[in-house]
Amino acid sequence: MIGDQRWRPGKCRQAAECHGGEAGRPGCRGFTLIELLVVLSILALLLTLAVPRYLHSIEVSKEAVLRENLHLVRETIDKFYGDKGRYPDSLEELVSEKYLRSLPYDPITESTSTWTLIAPDAGDVGGGVYDLKSGAIGAARDGKPFADL
Repeated sequence: MIGDQRWRPGKCRQAAECHGGEAGRPGCRGFTLIELLVVLSILALLLTLAVPRYLHSIEVSKEAVLRENLHLVRETIDKFYGDKGRYPDSLEELVSEKYLRSLPYDPITESTSTWTLIAPDAGDVGGGVYDLKSGAIGAARDGKPFADL
């Protein structure tokens, strides 16, 4: 009994009493199927708006990481050339000589071994890596192939 009101079947007492162990009583029910379906449909609508933006942002970030990795490795190759007077024989040499902490990661191919290595011209000083390019198939957002970044 709440105050001077009596509990009547079909009428739910205040929510606090229904959740206080009396949820099995008639008249104290949870959500209806329609209410759950409406909530799920709203959630599905919000997901259809959010997921494409999320997937697009992942692709944009992978491209940005690829560009940054290429820039840093090319800069490191130039520093190696400035110090040693020759180009490195491989990317592993840059790691063993402590110019890089680890082999660069290509986020598009998700590998460290898919790089396309470009050797210096025959008349130049020795070494095997003058430049590197991504081995990824496809193009960046600006239409430029990954291999030409």
